[in-house]
Amino acid sequence: MEFSMINNNTNTLLSKIATNDGHGENSPYFDGWKAYDANPFDHQNNPEGVIQMGLAENQLSFDLIQQWIELNPSASICTPQGAASFKVTAIFQDYHGLPEFRSAVANFMNRVRANRVRFDPDRIVMSGGATGAHETLAFCLANPGEAFLVPTPYYPAFDRDLRWRTGVKLVSVVCESSNNFKVTREALETAYEEAKLANIKVKGLLITNPSNPLGTFLDRATFKDIVNFINDKSIHLVCDEIYAGTVTNGDEFVSIAEVIEEVPKCNLDLIHLVYSLSKDMGFPGFRVGIVYSYNDKVVSIARKMSSFGLVSTQTQHLLASMLSDDKFVENFISESRIRLARRHDMFTRGLGKVGIRSLESNAGLFIWMDLRRFLKEPTFESEMTFWRIIINEIKLNVSPGQSFHCSEPGWFRVCFANMDDETTMTALWRIQSFVRKNRNLEIKTKRQCWQNNQLLRLSSRRFDDILTPHRMSPHSPLASPLVRAQN
Repeated sequence: MEFSMINNNTNTLLSKIATNDGHGENSPYFDGWKAYDANPFDHQNNPEGVIQMGLAENQLSFDLIQQWIELNPSASICTPQGAASFKVTAIFQDYHGLPEFRSAVANFMNRVRANRVRFDPDRIVMSGGATGAHETLAFCLANPGEAFLVPTPYYPAFDRDLRWRTGVKLVSVVCESSNNFKVTREALETAYEEAKLANIKVKGLLITNPSNPLGTFLDRATFKDIVNFINDKSIHLVCDEIYAGTVTNGDEFVSIAEVIEEVPKCNLDLIHLVYSLSKDMGFPGFRVGIVYSYNDKVVSIARKMSSFGLVSTQTQHLLASMLSDDKFVENFISESRIRLARRHDMFTRGLGKVGIRSLESNAGLFIWMDLRRFLKEPTFESEMTFWRIIINEIKLNVSPGQSFHCSEPGWFRVCFANMDDETTMTALWRIQSFVRKNRNLEIKTKRQCWQNNQLLRLSSRRFDDILTPHRMSPHSPLASPLVRAQN
């Protein structure tokens, strides 16, 4: 009681932003992270621990990175070969970023998209990871109380990234398994009209392409419908393409940069792209986020705002050298895709041995796993009950669909690229053993909950996130999954 009073008095001394719950720490997305932190799996020291399958991280190609660094010691200012560049790199740099860095990033973005488009280095704006890029765009495009439409299911941390400090709202565009969670014009119109009825002004639409958590990407026709929709409504389109390089067949991926060239009278001032090197290169710790806007004013304002989240010049210097090496970049993109496809297939085949299906996908670092048949009832309460079994008995840190605002209970995201083959096989063995020992748990609930199973094919890709009451992982993406747009 005494502690509670002290805590309340402390809160009155702080700002509303500092003391509200917009960060989203108290969500199932983080319970799993805390469960893993309290009992982390280790082959030798803790083989019965929780396996981290809630971290969307690409660790499959770090040997290629290490090899390049060893062959190019002058790229780092912290080596004898690169020390001559230490002073010029360490002294003050303005918020435009090193020209060679912006050119190298633009070049990498081009190559990830098979050189079908060209990005202008002068439109590259730095930020502290994709988190900073999204918040910067939210500040630029909307006022507090205004909203962005976001198709479900979507990455839980968007609630934090776009809402917490900006006061912006997110309005769900409900997508369903009956059409493999495809974004439709009808769903967009419905969400837009519902926002109007609630007196919420819609300022934009946020699309993740490829999708987190689905591992799918938009086809050209759907993308054109989306662009036509935002043009008709005169609202902004923010495209998050941070998983573009994880598409196992890069020739199939369609970027917003391509689509806008094919849509007549597209208002380019409404088009903005978010990118980073966290997923495609596996560099989340470098905090390299990119805002790329076709709106000159947004580029200018975002660049000024980037002062609050710049990429260190030491990081810029290293990456400028690495990403300017065309031979390395081509080999890395190609080999990374091959390894991701192999791991994806390995994992989905393993799930298939015990009849577990997932949404067909070929992008991202995860799969969208269908466990609806294990729920006693088709409710989110039953989803949470089974999720606790996954953490406490199977000992896997995965993320329940409700933390991604999924409209249907029973879906889970599973990450597969943040571990070695041995750990992956251990995780699969745990899942297979549990299913074989607990066939009686496979209770088919009301028929309508399962009627769309025929649309799902065995796929290959991943698990995700969860939460507990005290410890916070230093790697935690800190999301707020359960908060809907509210006044």
